[in-house]
Amino acid sequence: MDDHDWLARRFEENRGHLRAVALRMLGSASEADDAVQEAWLRLSRSDTGDVENLGGWLTTVVARVCLNMLRSRTSRPEQPWDERVTGPVEADGDAVDPEREAVLADSVGSALLVVLDTLAPAERLAFVLHDMFAVPFDEIAPIVGRSPAAARQLASRARRRVQTAQRVTDTDIARQRVIVDAFLAASRDGDFEALLAVLDPDVVLRADAVATSWGAPGTVRGAVAVAEQFRGRARGARTALVDGAVGAAWTPGGRPRVIFDITIRRGKIVEIELLADPDRLGRLDLAVLDRAGARSDAEHLDDQPGDLPS
Repeated sequence: MDDHDWLARRFEENRGHLRAVALRMLGSASEADDAVQEAWLRLSRSDTGDVENLGGWLTTVVARVCLNMLRSRTSRPEQPWDERVTGPVEADGDAVDPEREAVLADSVGSALLVVLDTLAPAERLAFVLHDMFAVPFDEIAPIVGRSPAAARQLASRARRRVQTAQRVTDTDIARQRVIVDAFLAASRDGDFEALLAVLDPDVVLRADAVATSWGAPGTVRGAVAVAEQFRGRARGARTALVDGAVGAAWTPGGRPRVIFDITIRRGKIVEIELLADPDRLGRLDLAVLDRAGARSDAEHLDDQPGDLPS
């Protein structure tokens, strides 16, 4: 067996684990396959004679490839998966023992995918590698170009956001996003019937004092009245996680100005609260769900409070 065949065999022994890491990092099966293939190309071109832990070396390579992909990713939806994938990286030894692999798919549903998508690339990498695959921060630090202590902080910030979102079930958060996306699309398009379709007949719209000073109504009740308020408006609002639940945010220039705190019950929006008080906004855990490219475009849209319901 020549060196190339030996490397190919060792790579195949680690392929399942590498794909699991890439899936967690990217949330897309096709992109994960691309990252794993790139790792093989780099392995085939590298001198690994002095590498003692080939599995760990490959994990680092895949992580670097995924980090670059996350940083350069343009706006497009992730491809969710329902396949079962392998678990944590072994701290020692070359290949992962398949019989000892923990199945992580049960903990990664649509809710976690949504939350991971809100993290900065370095945060996502640190959280995925450490919390899901037990990679030490000493090994994560050079991948993200930070100190081990800074890498630990990245994972800690990501963990807090994930823990907040876990208060909402996977099914709920995915369903909430569909409803809020439909509401915002209908509002932008001025589609009155589509607005009525997602609003509860007894829906209530409220606004705080700051939003009211910008022209928003204090209180509006009933689906027809609320739909009239939003028809053709909210063009600058984007779907967001607001304290772990799905709502919306208006962030001109990248700075939160108005939060749409949306309550959904039985598949309908029952309450919308417009929050614009800076002190209140500063206490909210907010993450816009659009990707970086879409968020950048949104920051230049509708930069006037007059786009709020009035």
